[in-house]
Amino acid sequence: MGPKEKKSGSKKKKISKAERLKQLQEEEEKRRKEEEEARLKYEKEELEKLEKQRIESEKWHQLEEKDLQRRTEELGELNLLEGCFLEAEKLKRDTRSLSQWKHYLQCDGSPDPSIAQEMNTFISLWKEETNQTFEEVIEKSKLVLRLIEKLKLILMETPPFDLEDQNIIQYQGSILQLQELLHLKFNKATEILLRQASTLADLDSGNMEKVIQDENVTLYVWANLKKNPRYKSVKFAGTQIGFEIPRILATSDIALRLLHTHYDHVTPLHFVRTEQENSLLMTEAATDEVKTIEEPVNREDQEEYKAQASDSNLNYEDETKVEEQGVTEAQRTSEAIKGELEIRLLSESVSAAQLFLIENSTEKPDIYEDNEVDLCQFTTLGGVYHLDILELPPQCKPVKGWMIVQILQEGLQKFTYPPETVEDFEAESTFPPIEVTLKVHEKVIFFEDPMVVRWDAEGKHWRTDGISNVFYDAEDRLISFSLETFGPVTLIQDTHINMPFHSWELRPLEINNVLLTVTTIFTEIQIQIKENLCMLASIKLKGKEHISILEGKWMSPISFIIALKEAGLNIFPAGYSHFYVVMNNKTTSVEMKAYRQMALLSSAFAFGWSKWNIVCHYTKVIFKVREQPTEELTENPNWVLLMFSGDRAQRLKMNEESESFSEALQEGTEFHSTLYHMMKDIASREAMEKINSSNCQFIDSVCYMLLSTRLLSYS
Repeated sequence: MGPKEKKSGSKKKKISKAERLKQLQEEEEKRRKEEEEARLKYEKEELEKLEKQRIESEKWHQLEEKDLQRRTEELGELNLLEGCFLEAEKLKRDTRSLSQWKHYLQCDGSPDPSIAQEMNTFISLWKEETNQTFEEVIEKSKLVLRLIEKLKLILMETPPFDLEDQNIIQYQGSILQLQELLHLKFNKATEILLRQASTLADLDSGNMEKVIQDENVTLYVWANLKKNPRYKSVKFAGTQIGFEIPRILATSDIALRLLHTHYDHVTPLHFVRTEQENSLLMTEAATDEVKTIEEPVNREDQEEYKAQASDSNLNYEDETKVEEQGVTEAQRTSEAIKGELEIRLLSESVSAAQLFLIENSTEKPDIYEDNEVDLCQFTTLGGVYHLDILELPPQCKPVKGWMIVQILQEGLQKFTYPPETVEDFEAESTFPPIEVTLKVHEKVIFFEDPMVVRWDAEGKHWRTDGISNVFYDAEDRLISFSLETFGPVTLIQDTHINMPFHSWELRPLEINNVLLTVTTIFTEIQIQIKENLCMLASIKLKGKEHISILEGKWMSPISFIIALKEAGLNIFPAGYSHFYVVMNNKTTSVEMKAYRQMALLSSAFAFGWSKWNIVCHYTKVIFKVREQPTEELTENPNWVLLMFSGDRAQRLKMNEESESFSEALQEGTEFHSTLYHMMKDIASREAMEKINSSNCQFIDSVCYMLLSTRLLSYS
C-alpha cells in the first residue's frame, strides 16, 4: 500500500486572540453606529410626525374656528330656507279650509264627512231604506267607501296641532258606523237575493249560482236547491273559485256565500298599524312638544319684546302720540308677541311632527296568544273573504199572478258547521274540513307564498289555526286550503319583508321633480315626486319589469304611502319596526336634519346609499352626493362622500372603493354647519338657481317621503 496523498487546499489560518478581539470591537462599533443611525432616524420621523400632527391639528382648529365664526350666519340662512316647510303647511291648511266650501259647491247630495250632523243624518236615512238589491247596495257602497276614505284622510292629513281629541273620536265613530252598516246592508241584500233562488236556478244543475262583480266588492253565492248528495264540488262558472263540501252540506237546505270585499273592515281600527296610527301618535307627541315650549317662549319672548318696545317707544313718542293712533303700547306689544309666537309654535309643531315620524317606540308590541296573528309583524292584503254557510230562506212562490214569500223576522241566519252540540270524535269523522279555492286580488304583490288566517269573532283578532293543506298557485294567483269552520279569512304577508333596504338613490329629473329608487332583496321600486304629488314610476321583480295598477297615478304623499302598503309594497318603517328588523339606528334629530336639508337640495343634487354609513358612529350619517348634470347621466358618475352630524357637514377623503373607514377630511375642503352650505361650496350657478327656485310644497313632499322611508337607518 503506497503512501497517503496530502489533502488539497490550504490549511485554515488560525486567528489570534488579539485579532479576534479587534474584530469583535469592530462589530460592536458597527452595531452601535447602526443603532445610533436608527435612533436618529426614528427621532427625525417622530419629530416629522409630531410636526405633521401639529400642522394638521392647527389646521383642524383653524377650520373649526372658521366654522364656529360663520355658524350663526349659516344656521340663520338655513332657518330662512327651512321656512318652506312652514309655508307648505300654511298652503295645506288653506286647502283644508277650502274643502268644505268646495264640497258645498259640488251639490252632489253627499254629506260632508267632517260635519257630524250631516253624517248622522246620512246614516239614519240609509238605515231606513229597505229592500235594496245587491246591485243597489254596491252602488251605494261606492259613496260610503269614499266617505270612509275621506274621514281617514282627514285623520291622517290634518296636522297634529289642528286636530282636537273630540274630532278624532267623531271621525273614528263615523268610520265604524259606516263599516258596520255597509256589511249589514250586504247581508240584507243577500237575503233578498236568496229568496229568489228558485227563480234563478240553473237549468242543468237545478241549483242557483250567482256572481256579481264590482271594483270594490265581488259576490259569489250558491243555493243548494236540489240537495243532491253527489253534487259536492261547487265551482263558479268561468272561474276556478269554489268549494268542496262534505255530504252533510250537499244534502242540507243551505247557501254558500263568498263575499270578497277588496278592503278590510274586519280588523278593528286600533289594530290597524297604518298611517292613521302614526297620525294619532303624532298628535299626542306634537301637542306635548308645543306644551313644553310654550311657557319658556312666552316668558323669554315677552321680556325681549317688552324691552324692544320700550326702546322704540321712547323715540316714537317724540314724533307722535300713541293715543292719536288709537293703539296702546300694551296692545302693540301683545300683537307683536302673539304673531311671533304663532309662527314659532307652528314651526316647532311642524318640526315635532317630522321628528316623530322617525322616532322609535320605546314599548314592545303586545304579547300575543298562541296562533294569534301579530299585526305589527304581519299585514292583511287583498281585502277580506267573508265565507258563510247560510240557511236557505223560504222561496218566492207565484200565486195568481203574485209572488208571495214568507219573510222571517230574524232575517238571514247562518248555518252552524260543525254543530256545536256534536262530540269532538264525531265531528272529526262526520264534519270534515271544507276545501276552499280563492282568487288573489290582482293589485296585490306577494313576495313569498301568502299565509291564510281566519277571524276570531270572540277574541277580535286573526288566527292561524283551523286552516290546513294550503297551496298557492302563483302563476294563476289561486290559493286553496281546508277550513274547519266558515267565517272571514284573509291573506297576510310579513310587514317588513322588504326591510332593510339594499340601497337607495334620490336624483333630480328637473326642477321640482325627483326620482327616488329603493332597492330591496325582492324588488326595485321607483317613486317619482313632482310638486306636491307622488307616483309609482316602476317596479322590478327579480330584475324584470312588473306592471302595477298604481303606475301612472299621481297621489298626495300620504295617500300614495297607503296605496303602496295595500299593494304589498311596504317600504315604510313604523315606530315598532326596529323590533322586527335589524337596522342601523341613527340619532333621530341627526336623521331628521339630514332629510330636511337633502330635500332642500334635491332639485339640483343626487344623493345615494354608502356602505360606510353602517360603519360610522350612530350620531353621524354618511351618504354619496353629486351635482346632477343637465346632460345625460354618465355610466360612472363622480360621487363624493359626505358625513353629517346634525351641526357639522364635511367631505371625506375616502370613497366607496376605499379599503378601510376613515373620517379624514378631503384636502382643500372645509367644515360647514349645514349640508346646504357644504354643497354650496362646490355647486354651479345653475344648481344654486334650481335650489333657490324650488317649490315649498315639492320640498315638503320630498322630505316627507324621506322621513317615511328612513333610508339612512333602514339601509
